[in-house]
Formats: sequence, C-alpha cells, structure tokens
Amino acid sequence: MCGIVGYIGDKPVADLLITGLRRLEYRGYDSAGLAVVGDEGLRVEKQKGKVSDLAEGFAEHDLVGTLGIGHTRWATHGVPNDVNAHPHTNSAGDFALVHNGIIENYGVLRKRLKEKGYTFVSDTDTEALVHLIDNVRAETNLPLEEAVRQALTQVIGTYGIAIVSAHDPNTLIAARKGSPLILGIGEGEYFIASDAAPLVEHTRQVVYLNDGEMVILHRESYEVKTVENVSLEKEVHELEWSLGQIEKDGYDHFMFKEIMEQPEALEDCMRGRVRPEENTIVLGGLIDVLERLRAARRIVIVACGTSWHAGLVGEYLIEQYAQVPVEVEYASEFRYRDPILGEGDVVIAISQSGETADTLAAVREAKRKGALVLGICNVVGSTIARETDAGVYLHAGPEIGVASTKAFTCQVCVLAMIALKLAENRSLTDAELAEGLRALHALPEKVREVLKVNEEVQRMAQVYRYASNFLYLGRGYNFPVALEGALKLKEISYIHAEGYPAAEMKHGPIALIDRFMPVVFIATRDRTYDKIVSNIEEVAARQGSVIAITDQGNGELDALCEYVLRIPSIEEFISPILTAIPLQLLSYHIAVMRGCDVDQPRNLAKSVTVE
Repeated sequence: MCGIVGYIGDKPVADLLITGLRRLEYRGYDSAGLAVVGDEGLRVEKQKGKVSDLAEGFAEHDLVGTLGIGHTRWATHGVPNDVNAHPHTNSAGDFALVHNGIIENYGVLRKRLKEKGYTFVSDTDTEALVHLIDNVRAETNLPLEEAVRQALTQVIGTYGIAIVSAHDPNTLIAARKGSPLILGIGEGEYFIASDAAPLVEHTRQVVYLNDGEMVILHRESYEVKTVENVSLEKEVHELEWSLGQIEKDGYDHFMFKEIMEQPEALEDCMRGRVRPEENTIVLGGLIDVLERLRAARRIVIVACGTSWHAGLVGEYLIEQYAQVPVEVEYASEFRYRDPILGEGDVVIAISQSGETADTLAAVREAKRKGALVLGICNVVGSTIARETDAGVYLHAGPEIGVASTKAFTCQVCVLAMIALKLAENRSLTDAELAEGLRALHALPEKVREVLKVNEEVQRMAQVYRYASNFLYLGRGYNFPVALEGALKLKEISYIHAEGYPAAEMKHGPIALIDRFMPVVFIATRDRTYDKIVSNIEEVAARQGSVIAITDQGNGELDALCEYVLRIPSIEEFISPILTAIPLQLLSYHIAVMRGCDVDQPRNLAKSVTVE
C-alpha cells in the first residue's frame, strides 16, 4: 500500500515522477505529492486526491530539477488531506521524506520529540520519523545519510522510505523494512520505486532491497548497506515486465483488460510445465523440495482475500489428488494463534504481489517453527518469493486493477498443477494423469469461449445494477467461486454481497430472499448438480431472482431462472477457472454502470503491505 518513486539523473524529474506515480496509483490514491531538489533548493507539492489532481495543481509552478521523490498514499494515520499527504519535511524544510508502512512506536517518538521542542502539523506516523532524523542529525552533527541510519535503529514497525535534501542535490537515500523497494539502474541515472511499474519504461536492470537494507544513490554510483552499517554486494536482476503490459492498450479499464487476458495468462502459466506428450508436469521451482513435499503429513495454505479463495480450491485439489490433509488459514489470523507446526508440515503462501504483509508474517512464523514453506506469487523477486524455501511463479503478467482477476485463475491453475504433480506415480494412474493434463492443456481455449458471454453479461448488468444485495451459492469446487464472486461485486460496485455453500442457504440466508434479491448459482453438471437444482427450486419458490451458470447445452434450468449463462463443460477439478469469469464480468459491468471507479475502488489498494 502506498507508492514511492524516486529519481536521480540528468532528466527533468517532475514529469518523470508524475508518470511513475500514475503507474503506482493502484497502491493507493487518497493523496499524492512530490519533492524536487533544484537550483531553488527543495520544493514540495502535495494535495488530497489522485495523481491527476496533483499534476494539475503544480503545473504552473514549474518544478525544475533532476533529483526528486514522489508518493501516492493509502491512508493509515490521519485522514486524506493536504497536510497529511506525503512528502513530509523537517521544520527547517531542508529535507523531505516519503514513507510506506507503519511506525508502530510513533506515539512514543512523538511525545519525546515534542518534549524537545518539535512541532507536529500532521496526524501521520511519518512525521515522527522525519523529526527523529532531524533530531539525530542536530544532536550528533552527522551527515543526513548517517542520521537516517541511526534513526532507523530506533524505529519499531515497517517502512519503505526515500529522502532528498536541499543541501545535497547529488544524493537520494532509501531504506526498507517490511515494505518493498526496488532500485532501478539506468544509464547515468538511478530510480527507486515500490515495485517495477514505474521502472519498465526506463530500465530492465534492478536490485531488490531486503529488510534492514538502505541504498545511497549518487549521480555516478550507488551503495547498499544494512541499517547496522555493513556494506553489501547485491545481485542485479532483469525485469520480466514490458511497458505494454502495464498500459491499458485501448481498454477502458485495467480490470477489463486483465479479464480478457486470461487465456494468454493461463498459457504463460502452464508453458513448459504441462507436458501432455511426456505425461508429466514440470515445476522447476519445486524440484529441490519435491520429495519433502510428497512426504508432507499436512499442508497448510495461508493467504488473504482472493488468494485465500484460490487456496480453498487448492484444498479440494490437493486432498482429492494427492490424498494429503490440507488446511486453509487466513494469514492475518495465522501467527496470532500460535499455530502448531513442525517438521513434516508444509506451508504454502499465496500472494499475487508477494508483498502482502499478513502473508509474509505467516511465512516467517512458519519458517521459525520448522515447516517447509513454499510461495505462489506473481511478482518475480518479491519478498515472499525470496524468503520462502521454494515456490512457483504465476507468470500471469502485471495485474494493475485492484480487484484481482487473472491472478486468481492462474493461482488455481498452479494449485491444480501442484496437486497433479503430487499425485503423479502415486494416487493417479498414467491414464488418469493424462486426462488431467489434457484438461489443463485445453483450458485457454475454453476460457476464450467463456469470454464470449461478455455481451450477455453486460445486458444482465443493466437489470441488476440497482440491486442492494446479492447472494452467491455454490457447492464443492465452486463454493470458493461463490465467495470470490461476492467479493468482486463488493470490491468494485459497493453492493453488499455474500457467498455461501449452497446447502447452508437453509441455515440463515434464505430469510433474506424475496423478489428483490438476486441469487447467483454456480450450477455446472458435476457431482452436486442435482442438489444445486433443489436449492434453485427453493429460491424460486420464494420469488428470488435466480441467475445460473451452467454447461452449454443444459436447458433444464431455463424455467427456474431469470438468466442462465452457459459455459463449456470441463473437468470438475478445474471448473472454478471457468465459472469465476462470468462473475468477474458481472461485477465489472455493474460497477461501470453504477459509475464506480473500477480500477481504483474506494478505500482499497492493490498490494496490502500493512497489517
């Protein structure tokens, strides 16, 4: 959450920072600001609202310089307003700081600094860090770089920070602990950013900073060291993203683009892994731990939000095919209940960004207790990818829309591949494995077929856009899809929606059903189909407005439902990948028709890097 971008080089920095902030805006969009160091010293512009508001606000001021930092905010401490926006400066106004994360001991620091005569003008925890750095510098007469390092040793909490000073127009300082930062290396220029999005149009060469590390950027060189002042040699990596992947490419919204990209995303996810001609699956990231994984006495999946829903599908997959007990935990609760873990347990952490704070904390807790920890992430080089013992990348490409779509379907695909790999030469015969591989191989084409329902879903959305409540119901593999469909609608249209196992409807939610309550059933012809039909009849008897997703060629539900969406038939174990897509489209079109900001829904952000 929140986005940082910084630059030092020979290019005019203001427009570069604004462009970078636009690419990071999915991380937070309550307010935005930038600080530029030039011939006139340090200039700061910041205000409530989106980056476009900031760009309009400072255009007439003509910020000139080739060194600067920018920030787009997701509020934690203090309401979104001009004063609480970043960057924050010290009292003298000679250095500026931007910050992601939470300073947990800011109250203690604030009290101590007030006693020393410092005045606070904002409600943020960040301002305590600014004044702390200023105080260390004043009391020790140290250079700013060293004052920053020493101040950070007094901080409890998480941070990704970047700092520029009017007194040193040739230096940019950055540091991280629990909030991601990437160093970009260009030709005669350097960048700092929360993720790769602002970097790809300038450089593909990056260095990933780890917790407790800081980097000092000069115009001709850079140095990475720990907060304990130990110099480090860091490996330079090459970004996989391209500029075209992070632009809308003619679509009105990133979310719609990413829904439509799912066939290609799944192809990339499976490329080189699903090998029907060899009757095997190859997961290179798991080769070194495969035997330990196969010997697991229990698998625990930890995740948040959409990734948690994918984990629920994974529970069905792994238990059915690998015959290993699986538990799915909210990462946000996992470490606070002293989980029982040890040798023989495997923890799988799922996170699109690979930076989700709660999931990362669960990873560290699991490692501390001796479990084998695997990661399923989309972002190469992310913290979870680097801190887990092994893992599998999604290769879904950048996902910019805050509401996850293609990452969900690729997460389910990866979990299906893991389940089949664990069952290979064990619980599955060669013929059964071949059937599973053929089903996976056929997925992209079947997803292309599903996407043809878009216009039909758009017409449905006209009818349901004014609904106040929705109920989503599914069974078995498609119960998690009901949860995911409800989440999508809540996230972007602000309509209250709940997902339930269909059989649980009778244990409470049925009381809500009347002719104004749309009820979405996932009713594919699987083992539970007859039971689902009974549930549909129960809703129809109470005049509920029923929408059903079922197989092509199935006309049995037409008399019971107001709308029936038909998708290609597919093997039950990967049906969630197909059934989720009409629900993504329904949420998208309803949100657009309600005038909602689809890509940047209120109060949300893409990468949840605070607890």
